[in-house]
Amino acid sequence: MPEPRVVLVTGGNRGIGRTIAEEFIAAGDRVAVTSRNGDAPEGALAVAADVTDAASLDAAYTRVEEELGDVAVIVANAGITRDNLLMRMGEDEFSAVVDTNLTGVFRTVKRGITNLIRHRYGRIVLISSVSGLYGVAGQANYSAAKAGLVGLARSITREVGARGITANVVAPGFVRTDMTEELPEKQQQEYLSAIPAKRFAEPSEVAKVVRWVASDEAAYISGAVIPVDGGLGMGH
Repeated sequence: MPEPRVVLVTGGNRGIGRTIAEEFIAAGDRVAVTSRNGDAPEGALAVAADVTDAASLDAAYTRVEEELGDVAVIVANAGITRDNLLMRMGEDEFSAVVDTNLTGVFRTVKRGITNLIRHRYGRIVLISSVSGLYGVAGQANYSAAKAGLVGLARSITREVGARGITANVVAPGFVRTDMTEELPEKQQQEYLSAIPAKRFAEPSEVAKVVRWVASDEAAYISGAVIPVDGGLGMGH
């Protein structure tokens, strides 16, 4: 068994983030999740953090470092949506999504990267979305922020790739979560008809890819975009 590493998953208290945290726990790693309500998967340390606030992220990292050790794997998953057609989208709706989904990832990685450089080892996994490359009507803010993660990961790779650190993007498509379950049947069928696999992903299918790309088996993969979308975004 490899040595357990300290893994931080932002937004790891629910949805795909929670499943990602559970996957690392099952692999024997020491896992912390950021959570606004203190909820966390069994076996994970919950730390309060708001990715739009650098001071709260600093405090969260400090607590993880004190209780578990230096973070070796950063999974930036926290995100929000404020869907609206561009012509109706308020600047606040655009700014809020970019501040959480893109600048929030910058803040998260910036606070953790010094220790990765010092240890000459690190895995950074940014959770994007098929909509970041494929584009989705009504999600100009979300798609722009998620696309921005690709440039961020590739810049990080060029800056610190020689120091045993990888930075990759995992881009899920439609995943079977509470949110997709609540969609009207007609809308679900429309989405399914566009997906070559003709089904939604299970959260565990995304989580296993995240765990693998953060493993030593994937040490020579960096700056990559790995789609987990059943073929929906092919070629994008």
